[in-house]
Amino acid sequence: MSEQPDPFEEIVDAETNRDPDLAVIEAGSRTLRAQAGSPQGDLVPARPADPEVDKALRAVEQELAGRWGETKLEPSVARIAALMDVLGEPQRAYPSIHITGTNGKTSTARMIEALLGAFDLRTGRYTSPHIQSITERISLDGAPIEAERFIETYNDIKPYIEMVDSAQEFRLSFFEVLTGMAYAAFADAPVDVAVVEVGMGGSWDATNVIDGSVAVVTPIDLDHTDRLGTTPAEIAAEKAGVIKEGATVILAQQPVDAAQVMLKKAVEVDATVAREGMEFGVVSREVAVGGQQVTLRGLGGEYEEIFLPLYGAHQAHNAAVALAAVEAFFGVGAEQARTLDMDTIRRAFASVASPGRLEVVRRSPTVVLDAAHNPAGARASADGITESFGFSRLIGVVGASGDKDVRGLLEAFEPIFAEVVVTQNSSHRSMDVDELAAVAVEVFGDERVVVEPRLDDALEAAITLAEEESEFAGAGVLVTGSVITVGEARLLLGRA
Repeated sequence: MSEQPDPFEEIVDAETNRDPDLAVIEAGSRTLRAQAGSPQGDLVPARPADPEVDKALRAVEQELAGRWGETKLEPSVARIAALMDVLGEPQRAYPSIHITGTNGKTSTARMIEALLGAFDLRTGRYTSPHIQSITERISLDGAPIEAERFIETYNDIKPYIEMVDSAQEFRLSFFEVLTGMAYAAFADAPVDVAVVEVGMGGSWDATNVIDGSVAVVTPIDLDHTDRLGTTPAEIAAEKAGVIKEGATVILAQQPVDAAQVMLKKAVEVDATVAREGMEFGVVSREVAVGGQQVTLRGLGGEYEEIFLPLYGAHQAHNAAVALAAVEAFFGVGAEQARTLDMDTIRRAFASVASPGRLEVVRRSPTVVLDAAHNPAGARASADGITESFGFSRLIGVVGASGDKDVRGLLEAFEPIFAEVVVTQNSSHRSMDVDELAAVAVEVFGDERVVVEPRLDDALEAAITLAEEESEFAGAGVLVTGSVITVGEARLLLGRA
């Protein structure tokens, strides 16, 4: 009798040849969860109810806003390293999992956090940017840090920040100060493990003063090309900086040239590599109410019948990456040939949410928020919408940043939008609405483009257009283009 083929072998070719653009973006939903209840805590906190706390938080936000923003960089870790030194190296008080890549980082981080928490580990998670509240960026045990604790952490390290500022050529940036706050808060908690997402790049990113025992690389694509490089290989070279000596690298499906760069760096530092489509991957998936049902192949074996309350194929691949990262953290694969407890894995995945990414915030008509901000993310979002929602007519609301590939983003959405309402958010980085409209007309044609400079008017216009098919016709609205646009829309639609 011939030996039966390993079912996983059947997905290797599909994974290896799969278009990496289809396995991207930070996306998800906190709604329509079908199993295992809600995640811990309030994922997107509102302003503090106590006026005094709110005043103190605004004061901290104002001080942080006076520093270099996240888009102004001086590529160096000298300042953050100096801050860590005077703080007593808090980032070395706990092991860490470090996440880089172009898209999918935050959703993957949330999944890793949920998995670790399900195994009774106290977690700290640092992600960016935030949807509505700056406190979302620093999480303890799956919930954003309390406003009071955020303020206290800032005030505790403020004298040390000023000390470093006075000794450096440039003051610490907004992101560097927040990174220092996160590492200090994690040490103070204390946490058992930190899950840390890079802000941009890798080698000179402020987060890269940690030595992650596990380095995760989500799909790499073109973004921030003015700072990171104009090809996937160039971008990968910068992001490979998170791979430390002796670490385990969990490598999502990548463009060939980017994968080559990552593998070369792993060899140089004697790191172990696990590749999606080879050592782990998605065996099967099917659409389910409120998300999808998946079977994953991990480093230690197969995990069946996992409910994932997030939409789109890209999220299944993010889940496979997250599972492999947690297995690697626990030594599964390299040191142990076993699977983690199946019920615990299922419970953890069923609790996952990723606010502001393919998130349903209203019905009749259905309004979905998604923070896709580059062409790769937009393609994955469009695929997820088409697969999971089946709208008869979809109206887009797009407010994008001027430094992004806006044409590519619009072209990705063109096949699924019946009409698009272009607008702008309150950020100084937001693309002027008339400039955005000019590009949209070239992509969609004049008859399919509506211009509304104010986001609230844009939402109202889109909902009105969707309602033209009547209440039961299955029309919907997708708000996208920028995390800031999504966050402001979320507030306007009452999801605070």
